[in-house]
Amino acid sequence: MSNQVEEFNAYRAKMNEKILADNNKVIKRIFNLDTNAYMEGTLDVKTKELLGLVASAVLRCDDCIKYHLETSYKEGISKEQVMEALSIATLVGGTIVIPHLRRAYEFWEALEAES
Repeated sequence: MSNQVEEFNAYRAKMNEKILADNNKVIKRIFNLDTNAYMEGTLDVKTKELLGLVASAVLRCDDCIKYHLETSYKEGISKEQVMEALSIATLVGGTIVIPHLRRAYEFWEALEAES
């Protein structure tokens, strides 16, 4: 079985490199804004990652969910905290979020298996 965490990161890195190589000023600024938005500020990084995770789940973006799950994991956010945040996302987003919840849970397990 292939490692979905490694596959996700390899694909993301490869495509980001290609996209940024096109030297589109608007896209580069969006990437930069995204990076800076999740840095420490009035809200700490952990809170921002959980907010990003909830928004990503409600918007049903699996790539975004994976990104925020991995960053949350690296920031030391517990599985219980992640699942509580995802429970809020499922409540807000409705039952249509459940398939994304399943994939998020599976990806979190993959992150834990890497340790």
